Amino acid sequence: MPQVFHRSTNTISRVSIFGAVFIAGGLLWLLLEINRSPYVTQAFVTKDQPVQFSHKHHVGDDGIDCRYCHTTVETAASAGIPPTKTCMNCHSQLFANSQYLEPVRESWRTGTPLRWTRVHDLPDFVYFNHSIHVNKGVGCSTCHGRIDHMPQTWQVAPLQMEWCIECHRNPEKFVRPRDKVFEMEWPKAEFDQAVEGPKLVQEFKIQSVDVMTSCSTCHR
Repeated sequence: MPQVFHRSTNTISRVSIFGAVFIAGGLLWLLLEINRSPYVTQAFVTKDQPVQFSHKHHVGDDGIDCRYCHTTVETAASAGIPPTKTCMNCHSQLFANSQYLEPVRESWRTGTPLRWTRVHDLPDFVYFNHSIHVNKGVGCSTCHGRIDHMPQTWQVAPLQMEWCIECHRNPEKFVRPRDKVFEMEWPKAEFDQAVEGPKLVQEFKIQSVDVMTSCSTCHR
């Protein structure tokens, strides 16, 4: 019986199978990279706000502590959005006639809260508690980045599960002394994270990795 296929067909078949594995792997890698990209995570994307509030000015230049505006960050799940009254504590005197701040004055006159656009928006199936993280030595800049350098607020972290799990698996790499939680410039050169981190994990009684990575810890 004459040979139906040329001998080179065997080579082509092997190359095709071998190439298909690499193509499938490449497509999977591409999909994962897209999923981690700012296009999906919205990291580094600024959003329009009723007033383009500058953390760089208020925190970086004026040195206002995070807790002045985010009053519940140490005691509640939510850090809290400051009411208009907090703004007017200063701006009833400073820049009191600035057109830029007219939405703030309008909110104060009418009692209608400013409608801020959420920047860090976790899915509804994720439970996150600010007070737990703050009291366990996780600094603001660990998750929010150098907010004191931002003229507009944007998200620096992907906020995806693998990013959260990295800290939950290795808290000793991220925790800091409680009195340094609200410092923007961290880590300090004199702070040896490899030595001090494990000590703080013990001092703060941070749960074991098994508990920290349990589904029910974040999904309730």
